[in-house]
Amino acid sequence: MTQWPARLVLVGAGKMGGAMAQGWLDAGLAASSLTILEPKPSPEIASLAASRGIALNPRIAAPPEVLVLATKPQSLDQVAPGIAAIASAHTLVLSILAGKTIADLTARLPQARAVVRAMPNLPAAIGRGVTGAFANANVTGEQRRWCERLLGAVGAFYWLDDESATDAVTAISGSGPAYIFALTEALASAAERLGLKPELSMGLARGTVEGAAELMRRDSLTSPATLRRNVTSPGGTTAAALAVLEGPGGLEDLMIRATAAARARAAEMAG
Repeated sequence: MTQWPARLVLVGAGKMGGAMAQGWLDAGLAASSLTILEPKPSPEIASLAASRGIALNPRIAAPPEVLVLATKPQSLDQVAPGIAAIASAHTLVLSILAGKTIADLTARLPQARAVVRAMPNLPAAIGRGVTGAFANANVTGEQRRWCERLLGAVGAFYWLDDESATDAVTAISGSGPAYIFALTEALASAAERLGLKPELSMGLARGTVEGAAELMRRDSLTSPATLRRNVTSPGGTTAAALAVLEGPGGLEDLMIRATAAARARAAEMAG
């Protein structure tokens, strides 16, 4: 099995960075191997560092094997000068900054050579994330295996063949949990319009989305299209609803437009 990197520095420990750190520790990364740089640590991160003996905001004397960037994308210009010295030619820079290209990163971290650009999503916080990543030509086989282990510790992991695919991944899985939450809200709102009380409406909506997702997870060999057909009786109530959702301007058209807008915004954030 691939070894964990001996020295890993995490820059930024907000919700995603914190979730990743917890996932690494749960998967077996030694706390002594992890350093966290977070100027405003949450009580949860401060407690995690204190309880596990993780170095929090120390002075770093030597470049680590892996430098993980998990700050807000708009903070890159502010953060980069302080970490440029530890992003050496031998350090793997693993970035989860939405919209920030490898060219953006190497322009601000001039010593960096091996760079991986990745996009995890929010369910990484419960070990059920989905991540797509692209590695530049300088990333070694061992560094790729480190990425697979680090990102695989918080969910499913996929390598991308082209960096431009990262924006599409951002639009689909990176932003995707928000679409599911919005769908749940919309379903609950529709229930209220049908005369159900708000608490019951939300309970039905949440339970339906959670149950359908769990069914799809457990029956992973069956396609979503087959699962949909299995609950759709010809001429029945589900068929009547799907006729609306699948009609002109329906769910698929809306999702195509929504994800195109997300991908375009990710591209705009570069630079």
